[in-house]
Amino acid sequence: MKLVVHVDGGARGNPGPAAAGAVVSTPAGDVVDRAHELLGVATNNVAEYRGLLLGLARARELGATEVDVVNDSELIAKQVNGVYKVKHADMKPLHAAAKAALGDFERWSIRSVPRAQNAEADALVNQALDAAR
Repeated sequence: MKLVVHVDGGARGNPGPAAAGAVVSTPAGDVVDRAHELLGVATNNVAEYRGLLLGLARARELGATEVDVVNDSELIAKQVNGVYKVKHADMKPLHAAAKAALGDFERWSIRSVPRAQNAEADALVNQALDAAR
């Protein structure tokens, strides 16, 4: 079963209070799951990886065998695809965890899009951060 996973992470301040969000849908666009979590204090990039991990976990729980991941972080997409190296120490274990989680799927892809095309996952991040105030 193939699912599309829109993920996002963000911090208010860098580092600052952070959250992750994920929206899981069918290829036809029917949303089957939404999730968000507060992360405490983190950087934007750490929050983006945590959003990716959250979305992958939810897709796996729903029985996905294939995922198309969509995010609004070109850095994360290019690191996961092997275009960019992971240099920051805090991101290396998250990158390794993401690659391991992706390895659980028969097929996967990850790409970045403009924030406006990832609005629902972005809204979940902001919802979590607003609720924590």
